[in-house]
Amino acid sequence: MTLPSQCSLMCLMAFAASISLSDSALSQKVASAQNESSDYTLRVNANLVILSATVVDHQNALVSGLSEKNFQVYEDHVLQTTKYFSHEDIPVTVGLVIDNSGSMGPKRTDVIAAALSFVGSSNPRDQMFVVNFNEHVSYGLPPATPFTGRQDQLQRAFSTIRTVGETALYDAIAMAIEHLKLGKCDKKVLVVISDGGDNASKHNLAQITAIAKASDAIIYTIGIYDDQDGDQNPGVLKRFARETGGEAFFPTSSTEIASICDKIAQDIRNQYTLAYVPSTAQLGGAYRSVEVKASSSGHGRLTVRTRTGYFVPSTPASAALEMVGHDTHY
Repeated sequence: MTLPSQCSLMCLMAFAASISLSDSALSQKVASAQNESSDYTLRVNANLVILSATVVDHQNALVSGLSEKNFQVYEDHVLQTTKYFSHEDIPVTVGLVIDNSGSMGPKRTDVIAAALSFVGSSNPRDQMFVVNFNEHVSYGLPPATPFTGRQDQLQRAFSTIRTVGETALYDAIAMAIEHLKLGKCDKKVLVVISDGGDNASKHNLAQITAIAKASDAIIYTIGIYDDQDGDQNPGVLKRFARETGGEAFFPTSSTEIASICDKIAQDIRNQYTLAYVPSTAQLGGAYRSVEVKASSSGHGRLTVRTRTGYFVPSTPASAALEMVGHDTHY
């Protein structure tokens, strides 16, 4: 079943709240959701699994124009039945996580220019925030402004800290994932610009990896460092991206960061949304692996990037469904 172009994830969420209803009641529920204000969203449990997927060809170029029949979704290697499908540009809650440790000083101007380029390529309705970190982690925006789409406010947010000190990358990602939960957009994204090293966090790698996998964040990472930089850890940046359905980039110079940020913005804008109800019973707290495949004549071999899996929530389905208004702190 294909989602109409005018229906965003609101309709998809309405389906989750109506799984047990008759077909006619389901139609009424979806129609009702379409008429709700965009300031409202439905929170659902993992009975309905929602995936954001990026499809690229053998040249790593984005592939658009695919339909539901071009995709196959597997959970724990078992083929699933797709209940909803869409391909549209929806607003996103985005956290820009910027390394401001001492080693980043020579690259700072290019990093800020690249981050602003990303802002300029984004949907005007996106919610954005900034997390700056060295050995300390802080929000770039003032407390009264948890999110913004204004370029002038974001530019000030990038400039509130000096490039000095050590690196608390894991703590910064943990803080950013927690802040994403306050956003009202259904899709959550982090863009992390760092050398991948960490020498100052309270969290360790195992802890932050578990936090990332348990979240619904898509993490894109940009690793910038000099060959002689002893703190570099590209493997960590690749891991965060792979586990969450994002992508890791490693420019050879800081001047390439702007084009990479533009690419990430286009990637986010061109993702497919697929949803399914798992065909096997779910055990609360268990981890389910996910794989999405795509094929289409004329496109050659296609690669799909999406989350590698999800944790089944322990909350019973009946208690996990609720309609809530927009966040009062927004």
